[in-house]
Amino acid sequence: MKRELNIGLEGIAIAESKITHVDGIKGELVYRGHWAGELARDKSFEEILHLVLFGSLPDAVQLKDVTQKLISLRALPSELKTVIRSMPKGVPYMAVLRSVLSLVTAPEGTEYPPTADQALSLIAMTPTILAYRYASVNGTEPVEPHASLGHVENYLYMLNGRALEAGLVRALSAYLILSMDHEINASTFTARVVVATQADLVSAICAAIGALIGPLHGGAPSKVDDLLDEIGVEERAEEVMRLKIERGDRLMGFGHRVYKTWDPRAAALKYVAQHNTEASKLLKLSLHVEEVAVRLLEQYKPGRNLYPNIEFWAAAVLRSVNVPKELYTPTFCCSRIVGWSAHVLEQSENNRLIRPTAIYTGAWPDHEQAR
Repeated sequence: MKRELNIGLEGIAIAESKITHVDGIKGELVYRGHWAGELARDKSFEEILHLVLFGSLPDAVQLKDVTQKLISLRALPSELKTVIRSMPKGVPYMAVLRSVLSLVTAPEGTEYPPTADQALSLIAMTPTILAYRYASVNGTEPVEPHASLGHVENYLYMLNGRALEAGLVRALSAYLILSMDHEINASTFTARVVVATQADLVSAICAAIGALIGPLHGGAPSKVDDLLDEIGVEERAEEVMRLKIERGDRLMGFGHRVYKTWDPRAAALKYVAQHNTEASKLLKLSLHVEEVAVRLLEQYKPGRNLYPNIEFWAAAVLRSVNVPKELYTPTFCCSRIVGWSAHVLEQSENNRLIRPTAIYTGAWPDHEQAR
């Protein structure tokens, strides 16, 4: 029987899902019946975690419950701290995160089938692991989690040693909300494949992190950072970017594999950044670079619809809240782990082993098989 070849599984649906809708032509992103961009403007990380993981926006009791659970689970056991300190300084943060999370045991165990409480353990610990590792690598005393701070505010507190103003917390919260899920991308597909074998949640999440380590999937905000650093001041924006385009270089932070119009996440994050952070030189530079880049890309590549994506505005937000460049992609994990977990839970509820096939193009034996 002749089989159809779909390289990369592009356009192939592998599941029905109630979690996230993405329409790249229309520029739509929906989390469980809500426009993600609207959620990012005024909702907390915990509220959208509840929506994505449990299926609904929380009432006051549910919000308090999920917030308290995250707080109670965010401290690291002493043995995990020892593991983090013992790793050589050269080990990348993503590899550290993957290794340490593989050792996490939720209070009720980690065996299959996965549970939301197992997921909350990993979600709660991820920022603490990153902050502890950052302090360890830089020779400073790690800041322990603060029991009265929300998930995002606590992460910034552990990294900076002090609480940041509400506007900055709001901006980072918006970025993390908009990064929480994006349908069946490479890492989410990986997580679903792993749990479809009836492996445990931890194995699925660690496999997803492995997929995100690849440069074709993660790491773009730091490259936008490099572009902004190279431009430096508004007056150099057109000169630098025109030269890059004429050289055939890609303008980092513009264009998207899925979105063929304005990335709705970028538009929402830009709005939050403008309304919740000071009119700093960085913000003004980002706004100017966006304007010039869109104009130049339309001039040199008409009809390609290359607009700013979420990574462009993520770079501005991450710099504003003092997240170190080496923590950009790991910080993304603090959010996407919610979406991964939701997909793992959904896959396990109506599971079927995911087993695609390949079309053999190798050599054949020089004689018929004996019957």
